Amino acid sequence: MGHMDHFSAGWVTPVLSYVMACVGSALGLRCTVRALEADGASKRNWLTLASFAIGSGIWTMHFVAMMGFGVEGTPIRYDVPMTVLSLVMAIAVVSAGVFTAGYGRSRVRAVAFGGLGTGLGVAAMHYTGMAALNLHGRIDYDPSLVIASVVIAVVAATAALTLTLVVRGGVLAALAALVMGLAVSSMHYTAMYAVSIDLAPSTARLAGATATEFLFPLAVMLGSFLFLTSAYVALSPTGKRAESSFADELLREVELSTA
Repeated sequence: MGHMDHFSAGWVTPVLSYVMACVGSALGLRCTVRALEADGASKRNWLTLASFAIGSGIWTMHFVAMMGFGVEGTPIRYDVPMTVLSLVMAIAVVSAGVFTAGYGRSRVRAVAFGGLGTGLGVAAMHYTGMAALNLHGRIDYDPSLVIASVVIAVVAATAALTLTLVVRGGVLAALAALVMGLAVSSMHYTAMYAVSIDLAPSTARLAGATATEFLFPLAVMLGSFLFLTSAYVALSPTGKRAESSFADELLREVELSTA
């Protein structure tokens, strides 16, 4: 059994990864709110930007955290195509959840299905990213912890969307981003504790790239994208259409269903 160290770089990687998750979540959730205030192509563009922001944010969080991951007795390499696929998958699955939340006529169902899609996007990205690991051994998972990690991602993503789309206010918007960032980080480390590695010592050269050769430059690029896009969103004018509160929306749905 290979001894794993999740914090080989100290607290730098978990703290930085959490910050990146929060930045991506804050940007994505804010873009989703902007989408609700827009129509037509503008609405679609805001939702697309939200999908890229959340997807790239959770990917950056995962692989920044992975820079602090090591296994005693074996080097670690990353399969480049599979790692890129994990990024594409994160954006694609999160996009399904975000567009559901943005175009859903029922606010309750939009939040529920949006949270489900976004949470599953987090989980899909993580486990696809883990499949990109090459090491001298076999990776196994504890099924109960895998299920727990997926549940954490879905529940917290739903909570973040609820705070963003249902209740309005700057403080709650910040809280939503912190909740979403916590969801991604909690999901990541829960899933990592589900991992066990059966070592198969070898002197053979592992295929793939090291974290510093591939992950670090890509994480820096995505991080720069998130911060620059955050500045753009902060400086862009807000929409003028006010959204009804969750209570009004829910009451309207109840009246329609009982009519």
